[in-house]
Formats: sequence, structure tokens, C-alpha cells
Amino acid sequence: MIRQPIVTLVGHVDHGKSSVLDFIRQSSIIDTEAGGITQCISSTAVPLKRIKSITKDLLKQIKQKIKIPGFLFIDTPGHASFTGMRKRGGNLADLAILVIDINEGIMPQTKEAIEILKQYKTPFIIALNKIDLIPGWKKQDDFLLKNIQSQPEEIQKELDTKLYEIVGKLHELGFGSERFDRIKDYKKQIALIPISAKTNEGLPELLVTLMGLSEKFLKKELEIKSKEAKGVILEVKEEKGIGKTLDVILYDGSLKEKDIVIIGDINEPIETKIKVLLEPENLTDMRLCKFQKVKQVHASIGVKISAPNIDKVIAGMPIQSCKQKDIEKTKKEIQKEVSEVIIETDKKGIVIKADTLGSLEALTKLLKEKDFKIKRASVGNINKTDIADAGTEKNPLNRIILGFNIKKPESKIKIITSDIIYKIIEDFEKWQETKKQEIEKQRIKSLTLPCKIKILPGFIFRQSNPAVVGAEVLNGTLKKDIELMNDQGKIIATVKTIQLDGKDIDKAEKGKEVAVAFPGVTVGRQINTEDILYANIPEDDYLQFKKYKKFLNGDEIEILKEIAEIKRKGKKTWGI
Repeated sequence: MIRQPIVTLVGHVDHGKSSVLDFIRQSSIIDTEAGGITQCISSTAVPLKRIKSITKDLLKQIKQKIKIPGFLFIDTPGHASFTGMRKRGGNLADLAILVIDINEGIMPQTKEAIEILKQYKTPFIIALNKIDLIPGWKKQDDFLLKNIQSQPEEIQKELDTKLYEIVGKLHELGFGSERFDRIKDYKKQIALIPISAKTNEGLPELLVTLMGLSEKFLKKELEIKSKEAKGVILEVKEEKGIGKTLDVILYDGSLKEKDIVIIGDINEPIETKIKVLLEPENLTDMRLCKFQKVKQVHASIGVKISAPNIDKVIAGMPIQSCKQKDIEKTKKEIQKEVSEVIIETDKKGIVIKADTLGSLEALTKLLKEKDFKIKRASVGNINKTDIADAGTEKNPLNRIILGFNIKKPESKIKIITSDIIYKIIEDFEKWQETKKQEIEKQRIKSLTLPCKIKILPGFIFRQSNPAVVGAEVLNGTLKKDIELMNDQGKIIATVKTIQLDGKDIDKAEKGKEVAVAFPGVTVGRQINTEDILYANIPEDDYLQFKKYKKFLNGDEIEILKEIAEIKRKGKKTWGI
């Protein structure tokens, strides 16, 4: 038995994903959404009969017999929930339609969707939407290619220019692509189909391409392999008159009333029994339609489940039916699937959280691709344990929590959250870079700072016990307690105190004239007026300065060169 392919629509917000689906199911769901943007994940079953009515004569171009019963389309709020649609071994979707506004091109959320499709190895085609907004475009009631050919030459060139700009960007991202009618090998190139969800141009071609790919490449994947039902929790909802319900996408097997089901969980699997099965009608959005009570459903389908003990169920978790004798075995299988994502952590690293298991997996993989260490990864909102774990990290660059699609609590620990994975990673990288610079600047402050001073004539306040003299800071920073040496590398004195205008200070910068006290020194013996003295910088400190050279100014670099030359009089390899 062949099930209908599960197709998800992904792409940048407001590029027209829901509008494409509205045309296919002949609805106007997008008009009911807040701001015209999909607010939550949903599914729509589209039977073959509806697809045939849209594609009409175009379907004849596919010479093979159509065996798939239709499509199960999944619409997601932008990019976020797509990552939550995980099943064992990959993504829940068999195919994806990546919707790109042809006039705006590839945006950050488009890149994220592409990376996740690549990660899960989900085959996809690209709908280049909003061709009707190309200046001068004239709508024609004909096949897409004829519509394009009937446009003025400059409009055809403009369409090609925009299309091949996207081809170039896709090439940079590691994908070959071409306009759907120019493709020679669908295994090597991604099909680009220019469309308008507003005028419906190109949408029949989009569906025909989708059907052709399903029939040619997905026959084995679409065979129902299991009698037991296997699915993924899309959402957990409170329904009036019913209570807590689960919106589930069933991708394999059959599910019946009173079936025992096992649901994955972070701690231990949840066991329950189906009380009520509610099925949406074909061509209706699962969020808004009226459900009909049914005794049994078959993959692939979106179904609402009512059952006891489901209050703590987390979206994105796997669900599977089983017989009484197989309960323990199924629990182990389900938890193995969950643990494959959860336990891939390191002894040291950052803490990450996500709203669903699939989201967590996507975030984990993208972070590990960049060689970031992950100490703790789990589903759900950030809690006290997460904050404590992040706070105990010895490496300050790891004292952070990254959260995908979850609330950001108040905390002294740095927390970065977003519903865009790429933004989380970009913000994290920026934070780490800023933090590194702060740490490096702090390290420099702990080093012996370079300085060069001159003993001023006429300002010998005390010859010894301690010697107190006037000095000008020629360069760098003079600090308390540093050792000073002469131009031969001999250590002369240690700075006990520094005074400016009769007040003690800890340091004096270039240009300042100050009184300096040197214990154990006598003026006329160890030091004299006009003497030039330098900070006695340890070799390890000098090597650190070389490492953090970007934080030094030109004067400081010059003094360090002078100090190195002096030191190398005694040791040729000093500081090398």
C-alpha cells in the first residue's frame, strides 16, 4: 500500500508559503492569520482528484501511471517548526517546497531552511514566488512556459536575471539548480519553478513537478511498512469539551480507537490509550476545520488524538502504537530515539534548550558543525538547573545558554534566544568574540605594562631611604610596584609610590610629571638625573603582549621593541 507523500512548505517569512497552500486547497486561511503570517503548524490532506483538477492537461506529460493517493501538506510558521518535525533517521517530510520571493531572493531564514533540508537530506524543489510583481509582468491564462514566452523580451530577461542570481546563491550554498524545464538530471539539480500564488501562474507546474519526483524517486519510501502506527506530535492543545489533545502526523501504519500508544519523553516514555480519534476533512486546514470522529486512520494523515495522561507531552516527540505484550519493547525503542538526540553532549561546553526534539537536534548539529562543545542539551524552557550548569563552567566563553523558540528568563548568566537558529548561532559567535576581547584586555591589565621614564633634574626630593625624585613618563604607563631597569638591562629600582600634585596615585600615563619613591636606592649611586629607565618586563609577559598586539597602541609597541633590544643584549633569543 502506498501512502501520500508528506510535503512541507518552508522559507523566509512573508515569501508566500501559506498563499501557495491556499491555492492548492482553494481556501483563504492566510486572511485569518495575525498579520498574514502563519502562527502555528498545521496539515492539510489534498487528494489526487483535487491535484488532477489543478494540473489538467499538464498531468498528461507524466507518462507513467500515478499511484500516489495525493499529498499531505504541512504549513509551518516560517522556519521554526520545521525543525521540530523529526522522525527517526531524518525529517518527517518526504519532500519540501522551499518558497522564495523572486524579487527578494535568498534571505537569512531561507538559508536556515536550506541548511536544515541539507542536514536531513530532504529532497526539495523551489517555488520562485511573486513573479506578478516583476514590473511590467502581464498575467496570461495559459501554461507557465507559454506565459513567460508571451512577455515582452525585457521582462523575460529580467525574470532570467533574478532566477540566475538565485542559482548563483544556491551554488555558493552547495546546490546545483536550474529552471524546471531546463533540468537534465533531477538527481543533480534542484528544480526552480517561477510562480505567482496571487495569479496562480506556475502552480500547476509546481504540482506536476512534485508528483513526478514522488513517482520517480520515492516509491520505496512511500510504502507502508508497519502495521503499528508511527507518528510525531505536532502540537499539544486544550480543546473545549475534550480537554488536552495531541495533533499528530501519522507517517506509517494504522491507528485505531483504544490502541495503546507510547510517547517519547525526556525522562521516561508516556504510556496511554486512544480515547477518541478525530480526522479533519480533505482540503481543510487542521487548525480551523471541524473534525469528524473516526474508528481508524491510516498513514499518512494529520489526526487529533484524545487520551488520558498526556498533560506532560512535549511537541516534537515520537508516538507509536503497540500491543500489550510489546509495551516494554516499544518503550525502549522510543526512548532510544529520544536519547539519540539528548545524550550527544560533552563534559564541558555550553547549555542549549529547544522547544521540540527535532529543533534540539537541528541546533545541536549546526553548533557541532562549527566545533562548539555542548555540555547539556534538552527540550523545554530554561530552568534553574540549566542556569546552574552554565554558571559552573570554568571557561567564561561557555557560561551561556542558547534557547530556540522558548522564553528568555531573567538571569545573571548570559542567555541568547530566538526562533531563528542561524540568528542564535550568529549572536553566540558575536558574543564569544566580544567576550574573548574582554578577557584578553583583562589579561593585558594583569601584565607588566611597558613604560619609559626620565629622572628630572632639579627635582631630587630625597636622596635615599627611600629616594624620592621627580620623573617624566616619556611613554607607556608607570605603575606602582613595577621594577625598572636601565638601558643595559640592569634592574635599578622598584616603584614604591607615585604622587601627582601631592596625592598618591596607582599609575601615571605618558606626559605626566610625578614624584616617585624608590626604596633601597641612593641618588648619585644607582640613579642620577637625566637617567632613562624602562619597565623590566618578564619574558612571558612580553610573549603575551605579542599575542595581544591588537590591543596595544603605537607608543606601547615602540617601547616593547626598545625593551626587547635591551634584553637581547644579555640573551639573544629573549622574547623570540
